[in-house]
Formats: sequence, structure tokens, C-alpha cells
Amino acid sequence: MTELLKSWLSQGPSGQQLISFNHHDIVTGGLFATQVHHLHKQLVASSAQRWLLACDSSDQFAVGLCAALLAGKQLILPANTQPGTLSELFDEFDAVLADQPLCEGKPYIELKKELGQPLAPWPQLSPDSDFGELVLFTSGSSSYPKAVRKTLRQLDAEVTVLEQTFAKHLPHCSVIATVSHQHIYGLLFKILWPLAASRPFLSDLVEYPETLSYYTALFPKLCLISSPAQLSRLPEALGFERQLHTPSLIFSSGGPLSLEAAQGIRQCYGSLPIEVYGSTETGGIGYRRQHNADTPWRAFAPMVLDVDPEDNALLLQSPYLEDDKVLRCEDKITLLDKELFRLEGRLDRIVKIEEKRLSLTQMEALLNSHPWVQQSHLVLLETPRQQLGAVVELSDYGKQQLTAEGKLSINNGLKAHLLSQFERVTLPRRWRYPEKMPMNAQGKLLKQEIVQLFDHD
Repeated sequence: MTELLKSWLSQGPSGQQLISFNHHDIVTGGLFATQVHHLHKQLVASSAQRWLLACDSSDQFAVGLCAALLAGKQLILPANTQPGTLSELFDEFDAVLADQPLCEGKPYIELKKELGQPLAPWPQLSPDSDFGELVLFTSGSSSYPKAVRKTLRQLDAEVTVLEQTFAKHLPHCSVIATVSHQHIYGLLFKILWPLAASRPFLSDLVEYPETLSYYTALFPKLCLISSPAQLSRLPEALGFERQLHTPSLIFSSGGPLSLEAAQGIRQCYGSLPIEVYGSTETGGIGYRRQHNADTPWRAFAPMVLDVDPEDNALLLQSPYLEDDKVLRCEDKITLLDKELFRLEGRLDRIVKIEEKRLSLTQMEALLNSHPWVQQSHLVLLETPRQQLGAVVELSDYGKQQLTAEGKLSINNGLKAHLLSQFERVTLPRRWRYPEKMPMNAQGKLLKQEIVQLFDHD
């Protein structure tokens, strides 16, 4: 397998390579190399080994990432920079590399664009040193963030496979994203893959449909990195009209994309998005374009898939993992052949209500089938006593019923629907109907905000 990322990181960009851009600025390979050079010197001179990396601007984030990897440092990537998140991770890092001071009492190097520095060459890895590594933190089964270690070998394997799989669709493309580079999906698709394949990326985050339309009109060939939550809202924002300027390729990851959203994107942009299935721990496992509700997923070329005969859990061997061991994933699948599979839901959301085992995933699927429901999420509440809470984003029809009949009527209607499969003692006792399901920019549910919906009755 070609080591695309390692090769690029060892040599650095050409002076004329366009690294990044926004509406008022560009960064060339010469400027990028100079910034990496000077930051690398500071990092090598520091005894701190574990550096928290956080920066809103993707070009400055990339400077910090490359300089630290070449300096052999360990980079800690938090899911966000909220005070509570950083407090939980305080003992996991020695120093901070960011665009603003984030933690008192820790050494800090500021990431900022220095235009007056003399041009300097790309730093070289010391012969007796290894590249640094990344540690991403994601939500685990407990409330404490789970550390996922990523070596350059693992990241390189994935970048190389992405290029081999999709390069023919991306001639001379620029890359823009609506998702953060602080998470594995944005990190790979917006930063590492474009750098290694010499595709410029937008240094800003695209937050509004107007901004997206601006860049699609500006660049004839564009690759859009987005999420299911954002793509599901986009067709309505575009008036469900066929757009004159369209991206060459659209990627979606971070959660399931509905068939309705996929078809809405095709209506506006003329092609279906490519959905990528995976996780922080596994990286990308498979991909598809959702032509219909039963469209199967195709595994990326190096994946070896199997199923646990007891519960049909996915068993995975992948070069993106730390070792060659088989990893059990808590996704139930149907394996159609060695490359094609269908996802059949999660296996690990089993709780006990009144000593009865209950699949939250199964109950949510039944709730979601009701015409009043757009989407739902169930949570096990521990106070004032253990009981099930239901957070339901209503469909337009459901909202009309809520206005006409009131909350109690909706509660009783949905409970009656659940009684078709579940015992009464297991049904949710508390119900919430937010206008929108709490989600972050990556389309992930904000678990803490969901629980906080039940703080007051």
C-alpha cells in the first residue's frame, strides 16, 4: 500500500502548492512550510510531550498538526473546548497548542498566522525519532470521554485507501466542510487527505447555505464534506430547486442519512451523497450511495468483515486499527457477501426497566415509525428514580396534533403505539418534545443537553 500521507509529511509541500483558502486569503506551500518550520523549533525545544491541539481555523490547525507530528509529540484532540470537557481531560495533556489560551497552569503556544517570518524549509524528522501520534476523545459507554489512539501508520492507511477509492471522482477539486476538523471524520476528509493529495481546503467552517452557494459558484470543482443533520436541512434551504452550480462530490458521515435527505440532495445537486459508515475507533468501514431504502454498504477494499453467529454483531479486521486482532463492533449487520452488507441497528443499548431487559434502539425504531414522529431518543433517567425518558422531535403532522390535542394526548397516543411491542412497565414515564433534537455540528446527539431537558417538570 502506498504511504501517501507519510510520503507527503516527510517531504512537505511544493512551494507553489495551494494549501488553503478563504474569501480573502490563501496559504501557499512556501508560507505553510515556513509556519510549520518555526513552530516545529518551539515544540522540539519544549520538554512537554502531550499537547492539546484546538483551533477554529483549519489552516492553523494543520500547521500545529504537522509541526507536532514531525516533532514526535502526542496530540490530544478534544471533542470541543467547553470548560467542562477540558476539565475532564486536564490530566491527559501537558501543554496547549491553540489559537487562544484554554487552560491556566499549562504551557501555551499560540497558533496564529505570522506573515513576516523569513521563508524557511520544511522541517525534517530526526533519524532517531518517530512521527508523533494523535489521541482523540469520544463519548464512551460511561460518561467519561474514551481515548482513541491513532498512529501515523493508521491514518496513512485510511488516507491512502480514500484516495484509491475516490480520486477518479475528484480531479483538481477544492475541499470545503460543514464539519469540524477536531473529529476523526473532518480531520481525515478535510485536513489529512487534501494535504496528502494536494487538494486545497477552505480554512473556515461553512455554517450557512448562502456560504455554500457562494463557494460552489466560485469553484467549478468542489468536494463538500458534511453530515446527515446538515444535509437533511439543506434541500429546504435551497428551496428544493436544482442548483446551477453543484459540488463534484458530497460526503456524509457521523450518523444515518435518511433516504428522504439523500433524495433531496440529488434533487438540488443532481447526484447522491456518498455516505461513509465507521467510527472514531474504526475509521471508515464502508460506503454507499443510497438509491433506495435497501441500498447495501460496500466495505472499503482492505476490510475483512465477519459476523458473530450469536447476535450478528460486525467482526472487523482493518489496517486502520492498532493491531491485527478482530474487533467486535456493536452494530448488527447482514453480510450479503464479503464486500456488501446491511446495517441492522445497534446492539449495545440494552437497559433494564423493572428488571426487564429493553433495547432502546428497538423502541426508538418503533417510535420513529409513528406518523407523528420525526425522530426520537430514549434515555435512562436515574433521578428521582430510575425510569425511561423519551425525547421526541415531532413531524409537521405531530406538531399539528400537539397544538390541537395537547401534550397528554400525544403521550397517550405514542404509549399506545409502543404497547404493540413492549410491556406497559417498560414504557417511557417522562416525555419531552423539543422543536429540534439537540445535535452538534457533526450531527451527533448532545447527550448532556438531552438529559438536561428532564431537569425540570
